[in-house]
Amino acid sequence: MIIHKLSLANNIWLAPMAGISNLPYRRIMKSFGAGLVFSEMISANGLCRGGKQTRELLISSPDERPLGIQLFGEDPLVLARAATLAEGDADLIDINLGCPVKKVVRSGAGSALLRNPTQIAAIVAAVRRATHLPLTVKIRSGWALDSVNYLETAHIAETEGADAVTLHPRTRCQGFSGHSDWEHLRKLKAAVKIPVIGSGDIFTAEDAVRMLQQTGCDGVMIGRGGYGNPWLIRDIKTRLDGRPAPPPPPSPTERMAVAFQHLHLHFESFGPRKTLLDMRKHLCWYSRGLAEAATFRAAINHARTMGEMEDIMRNFFLAAQSRIEG
Repeated sequence: MIIHKLSLANNIWLAPMAGISNLPYRRIMKSFGAGLVFSEMISANGLCRGGKQTRELLISSPDERPLGIQLFGEDPLVLARAATLAEGDADLIDINLGCPVKKVVRSGAGSALLRNPTQIAAIVAAVRRATHLPLTVKIRSGWALDSVNYLETAHIAETEGADAVTLHPRTRCQGFSGHSDWEHLRKLKAAVKIPVIGSGDIFTAEDAVRMLQQTGCDGVMIGRGGYGNPWLIRDIKTRLDGRPAPPPPPSPTERMAVAFQHLHLHFESFGPRKTLLDMRKHLCWYSRGLAEAATFRAAINHARTMGEMEDIMRNFFLAAQSRIEG
C-alpha cells in the first residue's frame, strides 16, 4: 500500500488511541504485522508550547516505523506549526477531525470541527503547506444523525491536499454505541479518489475481510478489537494473504509470553510506577475469555510491585494452560 510516497507493507493500520497506543503497545502490534501504527493523539497547542509530556508522546523506536503522528487542535496556524515540529519523528501526519471526547470537543477540536467545514478546509490547507510528509485525516460520519456530512468533509480534505482519509462511520453523538454504518464507507470510496481507510467494529479477521469486500475501502484500521489481542492483526494478514483460515487462537502460555513482553517493554519506557498503573487494563484484556479471569483482574488491579504483578500473571496463565491440557 502506498500513501503519497510512503510505501507500507500492508493495509492494516493501528488506530491512534489516547491512553492506549503508546510506544510499548505500538511495538507489540507492529511485531504482529501492522502496516502502519499511530501515536496517541497529540495536542498541537501542547507541542507548540514545548510541553514535556506532550513531547514525550513523540518518542519512537526504529522497530515500529513507519510511524504516523496524529495531531489535534482547532487553529490552522498552530496545527501547521505542530506538523513542522513533529516532522522529524514521523513518517506521516494525521489530523484528528473525529475525537468525541468532551474535553477535546469543548476546545473546538476533534469532532467539533465536523460542524465547521470552512475551518476544516483552512486546517488541512495550512498543514499541507507546512509539511512534505504524507497527510491524512481521520473523521466520523458527522456530528449527529441529522447532520451526517462525511462526504463533504472528505471532499474538502481531498481538495486541500490530504493523501488519504480514515472514516469511523458513527456520528460524534453515537460515541461507540450501536453499530458503525459500513455503507458510509462504500459511498465514501465511490466519492473520492484518495485512499479510504475503514474503521469501526473490526473484532475478527472475518470482520476485516467483510469490510474490505462490502465497501471497497483500501485498508482497515484496528482500534478496540486489538485490545489484548495483537493476534487479530496476524489473523487478518493470514486471510488477506489468501490462506483460508487463520491459525488457532493463542494458548494461555502464548498470551502469557506476549503479556510479559508488553509488560517489560512498558517498564523499559516508563519505569515501575507508571507500568503498574498503565498495564492493569492491558493485562485484564489479555485474560479475556479464560477461566477465573474475573479473579485475575481483581488481583492485578491490587498488585503493588512489579514482582507481585508478574507472579499473579504467571500463576494465572499457567493454571489456565493446565486446565486446557487436563
